[in-house]
Parts: sequence; C-alpha cells; structure tokens
Amino acid sequence: MIIDYKTTAYSTSGRDGHVRVEGSPIDFDVVRPVNLGPTKKEGVNPEQLFAAGYAACFGSALQHVIRLHKLTLPPPDVQATVGIGRNDAGSFQLEVDLVAIIDTDDAALADSLTQEAHFVCPYSHATRGNITVNVSGRPR
Repeated sequence: MIIDYKTTAYSTSGRDGHVRVEGSPIDFDVVRPVNLGPTKKEGVNPEQLFAAGYAACFGSALQHVIRLHKLTLPPPDVQATVGIGRNDAGSFQLEVDLVAIIDTDDAALADSLTQEAHFVCPYSHATRGNITVNVSGRPR
C-alpha cells in the first residue's frame, strides 16, 4: 500500500486522560462515557471521535459514489451513531449505525448509493468483519 497521508496522536491516561494530535489543533481532555464509569472532568470520549471521523469519511465516500454515477446531488448528510457495550464473551465491542440522508425522492437510489459507499469508505474497510455496521440511506 502506498500511504498518502499519516497522522500521529498521543494519549496519556487512556479514557480519563488527554489526547493531542501532532501538527493539528486537536489537544483536549478525554473522558469515559457516563455509562462506563465515573469521570472527574468534561471532555470528549473515543466513541464520539470515532463517530465524527466515520461520518465525515463516509460522507466523502458517498460524494465519490454520487460523482461516479454522474448525478448532480448536493452533498448528503451522514449520521453515525457509535455504541459500546459488552459482547457475548464479556469484552467491550463497538457497533455503528450509519444513516445517509440524500437529497432525492428515490428511496431505492438513496439506499443503493449508500450501500455502494460502504464498499468505498476506508472506515468501512477497517471495520468490515470486525464490528457490526448497519448502513442505510434515505431520501431527504
């Protein structure tokens, strides 16, 4: 694989610590989600960051698919909901629900474009076969 871009993040003290990303304005406290235990401060949690990254990446993949089909649709909205919980083995695991909202009256087209984007998106490649990712597209 030829790497086109790299970034490096540094974390101290895990879910109740601090994160910064080299060469960027990202520099903040990290906290546990409320349901995973007590926290002493305000901040963001890894699941929120993952949801934001996946939503943005999937939105770009969807725009790519729309261009491939030579459609003239405005950029779609993507809602990524990331959950964390215990699996059957008792280990923590993530689950993602992706909903793409596409400016069309054709529900079948919206879902088809979304399913195709799921095979283009790098986050989808990284999660495929590892966690449950539910993908759906709907018209606006």
